[in-house]
Amino acid sequence: MERAIAHMDLDTFFVSCERLKNSVLEKQPVIIGGGDRGVVASCSYEVRKFGVRSAMPIKMALRLCPEAKVIKGDMEYYSNMSHLVTEVIQEKVPVLEKASIDEFYLDLSGMDQFFGCFQWTNEIADAVQKNTGLPISFALSTNKTVSKIGTCESKPTGRLEVRAPHIQNFLNPLSIKKIPMVGTETFNLFSRLGVKTIQTLSEMPVEVLHQLIGKNGTVLWKKAHGIDDTPVVPYSERKSISTEDTFSEDTIDVHQIRSILSGMVEKLAYQLRQEKWLTSTVTVKIRYSNFDTETKQCKVPYTSADHTLLRAVLELFHKVYTRRMRIRLIGIRFTGLVHGSHQMDLFEDTEELISLYQTMDRIKNRFGTSSVGRASGFLK
Repeated sequence: MERAIAHMDLDTFFVSCERLKNSVLEKQPVIIGGGDRGVVASCSYEVRKFGVRSAMPIKMALRLCPEAKVIKGDMEYYSNMSHLVTEVIQEKVPVLEKASIDEFYLDLSGMDQFFGCFQWTNEIADAVQKNTGLPISFALSTNKTVSKIGTCESKPTGRLEVRAPHIQNFLNPLSIKKIPMVGTETFNLFSRLGVKTIQTLSEMPVEVLHQLIGKNGTVLWKKAHGIDDTPVVPYSERKSISTEDTFSEDTIDVHQIRSILSGMVEKLAYQLRQEKWLTSTVTVKIRYSNFDTETKQCKVPYTSADHTLLRAVLELFHKVYTRRMRIRLIGIRFTGLVHGSHQMDLFEDTEELISLYQTMDRIKNRFGTSSVGRASGFLK
């Protein structure tokens, strides 16, 4: 049975959310970000034509498009809208993967015998727009790679089907940058070799690609031929990362516990960023010396930032720790995970803070997770 995989992407999601609140912003140049010293988290198509892109310093973006309106992002609002879209889609498809806060993969394989897959995907997109007011683009094909590329090519608010016999003709004229796994470094490498289109890449021997970039060369060769067997992984809020610490001696030293929680949060947040996750739910657990166990959780805007998560964790700890009794164990769990960029949640942060996170992560990558961190996390 031929697979039918749809990729859906909410168009300029943050901007579209703001336009729902304020219709005056329709067709206006809009930048979502964190003020003059922040970065662009999202921007409208009206701004992009001036060369403005995500992750660009806002000062630079305003030099390129001085008339753009800068709006401070509201991640809690965007998170709620993302959950609403997810609920609408989940009701209508057998298998849904939430790839990020604003994009989804749908496995509709086998549904042609009941209902045309393209017509069905159209109706899902219509339902999203009707129930949420958000514009959405999609492409339908036989695998995730082709459908994702198709969505990018169909934007804004495009709807495209790429059937199996037409996949290679669809891919051939496109830049190799359109392949999801091709970053700037890989693109520059192949550009120096004169390889800029997917057709040229597909005509290269797979052995040559393997020599150039290792095992990823084989994967890239397959993608250039429209081959991708990656499954659609069902979305589940149960995905989580967590850590616990059982004390060698029960303690009532709140200062020490706060320090330990700080170190725990920093390590888990680093793991989130390395695996490209954002979390939307924080849970704190404590176990008293008599083995009574209590937990408390809260929703947060999708994030992977240490300081945001630490604030939530410490607030939860002081809410859950209600007895003047020694503590035997503390634990933290992050759930409601979706794939996404660390920069999406940094609306209040400066370029310097973003740079600090990136630098600390590079140090941890090279020297280990305990090589650098907040001073509060080392106070044991």
